[in-house]
Amino acid sequence: MKKVKGYIERKSMLYVTGVEYGDYTMNHVLGCAHGCKYPCYAYMMKRRFKQVNSYEEWLQPYLVSNTLELLDAEIPRLRNKIQSVQLCFTTDPFMYEYDEICNMSIAAIRKLNEAGIKCTVLTKGLLPIELAQLSPENEYGITLVSLSEEHRAKMEPFSAPYADRLAALRALHDHGCKTWVSIEPYPTPNLIEQDLDELLDAVSFVDKIIFGRTNYSKDVSSYTPHRDFYNTCADEVIDFCTQNNIAYHIKQGTQTELEENHD
Repeated sequence: MKKVKGYIERKSMLYVTGVEYGDYTMNHVLGCAHGCKYPCYAYMMKRRFKQVNSYEEWLQPYLVSNTLELLDAEIPRLRNKIQSVQLCFTTDPFMYEYDEICNMSIAAIRKLNEAGIKCTVLTKGLLPIELAQLSPENEYGITLVSLSEEHRAKMEPFSAPYADRLAALRALHDHGCKTWVSIEPYPTPNLIEQDLDELLDAVSFVDKIIFGRTNYSKDVSSYTPHRDFYNTCADEVIDFCTQNNIAYHIKQGTQTELEENHD
């Protein structure tokens, strides 16, 4: 197992996201070791506000050591305002091969659940089966933009293998948990030729699918029909979800003529 680079303390933990499908969030890690090669919004924001100096520094995560103490202080004040807490928007709560981060995430989710607060999780790591013992209201998700391990190794080199990621999600589903998939940032054909239908079939057991384009990428922008491509893909996702009674959300900016959200 890998070790975090070190420990930091923060003055607060829970805050409103301002993101289109989020409520409150918490980010109890600074940095992310998955090494994604597509533009990382979280890294760009942390670099902009001088919380990290380089991508190499970003790849060495720091754990917030006073996470649980902050939750103890903030939950009583915010519990009546919070509908759900997302783990996480600027890091990964189940960072692949970082047990210390995973254990802190489970402890935080448990603490929030004990206060009657639902959690929503998204990871490129492996969702532990222990999550099935927590609140049945929680929602557990993975990012999955392809089934090609060659693509993962190129674009998300230090994240969990796609098949393992999917198997861990399926295990939680089989234990009665609510599950979802984020198919974002979905690559254009000049980055990888693949069948979206095959990917959708692989996640047909989930309760919700979120689909979004790749942003901030010159490679995507240089693909001349990228707007038509994403419109077509979004229509495929909507049709698939409608036919299979799966909730869906199409991220803003993915469709150029129509935005969709169907819960």
